[in-house]
Amino acid sequence: MTGLNAIGRSLLRDDADILKSASPGSTRVSSGVRWLKSIRSIQPGLVLAWIVMAIVVLWALFPQWFTGYSATAGVARQQLRAPSAEHWLGTDALGRDLLARIIYGAGNSLSGGFVAVGVGLVVGTTLGIVAGSARGRIDGAIMRGVDVLLSIPQLLLSLSIVILLGFGIVNAAIAVGVTSIASFARLARSEVVRVRASDYVEAAFGSGGTFSRVLLRHILPNSLTSVIAFAALQLGWAILTISTLGFLGYGAPPPTPEWGLLIAEGRNYIARAWWLTTVPGIVVILVVLSANRISQSFGKAKA
Repeated sequence: MTGLNAIGRSLLRDDADILKSASPGSTRVSSGVRWLKSIRSIQPGLVLAWIVMAIVVLWALFPQWFTGYSATAGVARQQLRAPSAEHWLGTDALGRDLLARIIYGAGNSLSGGFVAVGVGLVVGTTLGIVAGSARGRIDGAIMRGVDVLLSIPQLLLSLSIVILLGFGIVNAAIAVGVTSIASFARLARSEVVRVRASDYVEAAFGSGGTFSRVLLRHILPNSLTSVIAFAALQLGWAILTISTLGFLGYGAPPPTPEWGLLIAEGRNYIARAWWLTTVPGIVVILVVLSANRISQSFGKAKA
């Protein structure tokens, strides 16, 4: 009888502990702990990168929201004014507001970057998928062409293509996109080959699945994650390369606002008006670093 009483008391204590753990106070504590963990999991660098990219995208889409000045028309007797309340980032040698030219230049630089990434992504990924799926002679022929492209310095190849196509932001973007085709093709091929050797793909083929069905349902969805992450990385590289071409005079012609051209126009006045080169250069660096940080987050999410 004593043993039964002891068992009953232990059961009552267990029930009390369960009720205590399920009390509203403990629920609030556990929810507070989860909230603190979620706050700690936030990465400030990634948040800052998204904020920078969001601001630049808004600049490109709605530049008139951020400035009332023209990007191409100068103001008489306002040349080379230092940053002030009237002109936050100063003016250039023709009296044009530098902030307005940077904001309007975001449209040209970003659109050029997206065009370049689009060319490399579509053409290169298609070639990589065909090479990894077909194998044999087709694979060998495509990859030999990819090796030839990779053997040529990218900036030299971009300059050659721009000279053939002519100057302009679109031609510069196409040239940069062509130079990235080989990188996209090699990455896409390696991912297709890796996924195709997986057990679930072999099982799909063994269960009677056709090649096109298995390719669309299993191989492509599991192969394109790395390619998309690489595209985000290439966006920063494309913007930097297009700015380089603009700095060398092979990009957008004056007076078109473009970040590389802004840096080139201000280099002759760097001793007198340092902001003409420093500020656009900082903007390019921030955008490139932000795109790289976002690309790294995509890679970690895949892993």
